[in-house]
Amino acid sequence: MRRRGLAVALAAVTVLTAACTAREEPAASRTPGVPGPAEPGTLRVLASSELSDMTPVLERIGKDTGITVRPVYMGTLDAVDLLAKGRADGAYDAVWLSSNDYLRLRPDAARKVVSETPVMTSPVAVGVRTATVRALGWKPADVTWSQVEKAVRDGRLTYGMTDPARSNSGFAALVSVASALSGAQSALSDDDVTKATPRLEEFFRGQKLTSGSSGWLASAYRRRGNVDALLNYESVLKGIPGLTVIRPRDGVVTADYPLSTLASSSAATREDVRRLTEALRSPEAQRDITRRTHRRPVVASVPPAPGLDTGRRRELPFPGSRSVADGLLDAYENKLRRPSRTVYVLDTSGSMEGDRLEGLKSALTGLTGDFRDREEVTLMPFGSRVKSVRTHVVDPARPRQGLDAIRADTARLTAEGETAIYTSLEKAYDHLGTDRDTFTSIVLMTDGENTTGAEAGQFEDFYERLPRERAEIPVFPILFGDSDRAELEHIAELTGGRLFDARQGSLDGAFEEIRGYQ
Repeated sequence: MRRRGLAVALAAVTVLTAACTAREEPAASRTPGVPGPAEPGTLRVLASSELSDMTPVLERIGKDTGITVRPVYMGTLDAVDLLAKGRADGAYDAVWLSSNDYLRLRPDAARKVVSETPVMTSPVAVGVRTATVRALGWKPADVTWSQVEKAVRDGRLTYGMTDPARSNSGFAALVSVASALSGAQSALSDDDVTKATPRLEEFFRGQKLTSGSSGWLASAYRRRGNVDALLNYESVLKGIPGLTVIRPRDGVVTADYPLSTLASSSAATREDVRRLTEALRSPEAQRDITRRTHRRPVVASVPPAPGLDTGRRRELPFPGSRSVADGLLDAYENKLRRPSRTVYVLDTSGSMEGDRLEGLKSALTGLTGDFRDREEVTLMPFGSRVKSVRTHVVDPARPRQGLDAIRADTARLTAEGETAIYTSLEKAYDHLGTDRDTFTSIVLMTDGENTTGAEAGQFEDFYERLPRERAEIPVFPILFGDSDRAELEHIAELTGGRLFDARQGSLDGAFEEIRGYQ
């Protein structure tokens, strides 16, 4: 198993030093951190990334109560790992995750929380193109997970979802499908997962799009238009035009967004958390929440926003132990999902000499512990030109052979030459050729700007001439050293990728965060 447990190494996160100034999808990741020292009337909250859409609600509550919320956003599973390792002690006052279900499977994390109160809910759902719903002859209120699986098996439905190892929406979707297809009547067990595996293998053949975040998943869906459906929270899907949102009749897994007080907080801070929770659960706030975010109120007197189906659905059982959850994720990453195929276009120009090159070697070597079975990895170091092209596959029968080869090639990297960014990207696209039924991407790491070879306009012309299948391969640039943000942002926007910032955080963290998109 080439995973670092369920909660993998921390992804880089967005730190907000002013109250409630979050964006739905940060343009680049930053160093993990905390929102400053403890202050009276201020709550430092570790929050799931999708909660950035609560900014207007929190601003209004802040005016009414005098409580300022300073959130740090990160993936739910990464936040649980932070709690379990004790890194939240004294740094945060509260935690606000999409769900505490996984947290409860981690005793070392669960003991850090002394209270939790649900604030709103949103079930995992399937958002299907309305034309596809008609073609399948579905009645949205009657659709089951088995019908979804059959449509996938028959080649009539493809979809995208977030990476379950990093995103709780992806994990909840995985649990939903496994529970429904196994017929589990109680908490998922190892036997349930084994029973469901043949059907899960069929189901995940339909996954054509993956992502480390809901925001980028929606953007990729709009840009590419190459899938029929998305699996995500109902609240996210409701914000995407052209989708019919289906809550399968045989059950769902629901996020309840509990605001939880941390054991390390003071008595005064706990009182502020209680007051904030009370304000969020007031009828006025509940109406505001459901109207703005498409989440469902938890106060019975407040109706859901128009367009939210009020029909009841069974709550599907969550895994009963961490070992079952880890086993389900391991099966997904190494057997069920499409394999990954990535070209790492690595700047090894003269400016990388010394600590920068050593940092790159260390980050890549560490990343090998996260490569999945069947994954194809190409290292393409460049300076004035591409220096070499070395491709390795992680063979499930002999995984160490491929991983050792990647480490050996990494150790041999040397720094020399100028910086031919665009010429090297063209070589990467040429190398990838036609699609092989994989999740395919290009990672570009550079510490400078383009100084030789093809220029930006020439690369744009090259990209526009690519066949559609190759033009859909995103480039994920990493800001490092003296690289040009505008140049790399343009590459990401042109190719449908996303920029990651290793200058504010670390190269290790940037490479690790990109894993959710591969």
